[in-house]
Amino acid sequence: MDASLYALLERQAAARGEQIYLYWRDEEVSYAEFARRVRRAAHGLSELGVSHSDKVALLLGNCPEFLIVFFACAALGAVAVPINPRLKAEEVQYILQNSDSVLLVIADALLSVIAPALDGCPVLRHIVIVGAVPESSLSLPLHPFASLSDAADHPVSATVGPDDIASIIYTSGTTGRPKGVLLSHGNYLFDVWSYATACQISDADRLLCMLPLFHVNAQVASVLSALHQGGALILLEGFSPREFLPALARYRATSFSAVPTIYAILNNLPDAGQYDLRSLRVCICGAAPMPVEVFERFEQTYRAFILEGYGLSEGTCVSTLNPLDGRPRKIGSIGVALPGQEVRIVDDQGQPVPPGVVGEIVIHGPNVMQGYYKNSEATAAAIRDGWLYTGDLGSYDADGYFYIVGRKKEMIIRGGENIYPKEIEEVLYRHPAVAEAAVVGLPDPIWGEQVAAFIVPRPDVPVSVEAIIAHCQALLADFKCPQVVKFVESFPKTATGKIQKNRLVEQYV
Repeated sequence: MDASLYALLERQAAARGEQIYLYWRDEEVSYAEFARRVRRAAHGLSELGVSHSDKVALLLGNCPEFLIVFFACAALGAVAVPINPRLKAEEVQYILQNSDSVLLVIADALLSVIAPALDGCPVLRHIVIVGAVPESSLSLPLHPFASLSDAADHPVSATVGPDDIASIIYTSGTTGRPKGVLLSHGNYLFDVWSYATACQISDADRLLCMLPLFHVNAQVASVLSALHQGGALILLEGFSPREFLPALARYRATSFSAVPTIYAILNNLPDAGQYDLRSLRVCICGAAPMPVEVFERFEQTYRAFILEGYGLSEGTCVSTLNPLDGRPRKIGSIGVALPGQEVRIVDDQGQPVPPGVVGEIVIHGPNVMQGYYKNSEATAAAIRDGWLYTGDLGSYDADGYFYIVGRKKEMIIRGGENIYPKEIEEVLYRHPAVAEAAVVGLPDPIWGEQVAAFIVPRPDVPVSVEAIIAHCQALLADFKCPQVVKFVESFPKTATGKIQKNRLVEQYV
């Protein structure tokens, strides 16, 4: 295994030279040229005082500059701190302060939005602007990104090993302040190997990335998997329903990773059959449970093959996947443990449970994070005896396939009965009028909690509350049927497409 992410890049650049690594808009960047840009940026950061273990924040959308800085940090042994560009100034300020970032790389359009928060970051020393450098009253010096590229192109001599921290990934913060997940070079390199092996990625693959680069899904399943296997990365600015299918066809993508929400949107596109997508080899689904109805409809519409998997930032990215090695793919399952990882289902005492019994999903392997930054209490709660306690509930069958039923904190307890939202959501998705569905528990003075279903209806299919309740009553036990049904235009979501159920509850209450 390579000693660091930068060592991986240099090895592949030396071996593959002018082979194309990155497709971005109309630009094609070879392995050799990408490595040259990374070396220059690393020396440019070094000239600004960035050294080993320093934190460098990235407040950027999807763009080559993000990738260049990410690998430049890896070259220096500095720590990349990717930040969601959709966050508000106060949220960005918290991450900059909590991470002790000394330098911020930011898109020009975002600077004015968060400028009021920057003077509250005493450790921050420099700001690098991607785009035009604006007039500013900030006390911090502003540097154009081009100034990093002006540095000399020569080898980077920093000593970086597998145990060094490569990034701090801040969780979405659906409960309280986000926590900073510490991922080492070794965490990344192992999980990339584990995932790429299971997906049988080769140097012939072109991996399309439209998920945000600040998230581990994009980093591992697209950016690093393409690099590790010597393939190509197709980078899009984000997911656009109008542009996605043309991009798949134009670049002849062989694979992409997406979340269930994106698959649900693709199912409803009117021009699905107009593009030549025969190059697609496999589509990956993760980040949230995939409704079986969405799964089956996508495969029928696009004649494409979906592999559903499971993982989380604390496990670097991926821990289970339906197999491609001849074993059956089980629709509705999150698959089997990836090579080199152990996955178990345990009870509240941490003891393994038999097949078919619901418990907490725990993970063991070299992909498990180093901990939460400056939060030893949360680290001790999440990692026990080397096992990562995910907070997700699931079960497994006699063949070792895992099934997820939801978050432990999302489980609804009504009159002493445990109710798993995913089971009800699966039923809701089978109704022809339902485009998206989310089930939550609402406080109830008698039953403790009541089941509430929030639904985004299809615009072309009439529906009523009574019809939804009758549909559920025909397929579910009475105690599982929603007592509240609300139709909404859209769901609040994280940048990776997860429905923010806590915000749904807050809005309803």
